[in-house]
Amino acid sequence: MGADTKALRTRIKSVDSTLHLTKAMGLVASSKIRGASDAMNKSRQYSSAVSSVVDLLVSSRECRKSPYVKGNSEGKDRIIVIAGDRGLAGGYNANVFRLAKEFEGAEFIPIGKRACERFGSGFISSEKFSVKDGAQLSNELCRDFVHGHFVRLGVIWTKYISVLTQETQISWILPLSVETKSANSGTIFEPDELTILNSAVPEYINGKLIGFVRESYASEVAARRMAMDSAGKNAQAMIEDLHLEYNRARQGAITQEITEIVAGSGT
Repeated sequence: MGADTKALRTRIKSVDSTLHLTKAMGLVASSKIRGASDAMNKSRQYSSAVSSVVDLLVSSRECRKSPYVKGNSEGKDRIIVIAGDRGLAGGYNANVFRLAKEFEGAEFIPIGKRACERFGSGFISSEKFSVKDGAQLSNELCRDFVHGHFVRLGVIWTKYISVLTQETQISWILPLSVETKSANSGTIFEPDELTILNSAVPEYINGKLIGFVRESYASEVAARRMAMDSAGKNAQAMIEDLHLEYNRARQGAITQEITEIVAGSGT
């Protein structure tokens, strides 16, 4: 019985250490949520502004001659996969990789340490992915697309809906779609729409990519906070159950000792 109480004390101490760790990680995630949300909202505004300009340009008949609109008929899809730098974020990374598995024949460009570990070299940190990194990548992608090295460009990212809910999805960026574009509203472009569109596409892709990365990072932080909250609650419940079991074992040991003393005194 003494061995049982000792083992229970050791286990309680171990779970208590885990509880302190999850609380600390939850606090760190909470402290990062506001900054990540602010960066996400700013990138959303910029991405929306750039997208509206490109939508206006693509609505022009002249712009349909652009290689970014006509696209390529042969080759593979190229997909950017945005995952986290760390684990312990619930199903965040697993959901990203599950969706990527549906496009096994594609060429993957990973962003984030976990994505690089799975798909090979890429951009190591999603948290520190900069506008400069995005510009470098978008210029390379545009050059390769114009030269016919791939058919479509997609991004697997995680949409931030709330602290409780994040949704993994894929967005196709190239070729540019003309199906749902509004008609030109009379805006005059100099020197002409086609030239401006071809010049604007790298900046458009960069804006979209930065938006996806920052929104994914905000989703990662929120998912980690919720995972740590859940783990903390589970650890607390386990400690309470172990304390109850420990008290029962201790009471049983005391009862046994009393019984042995009484039995010994009666002989």
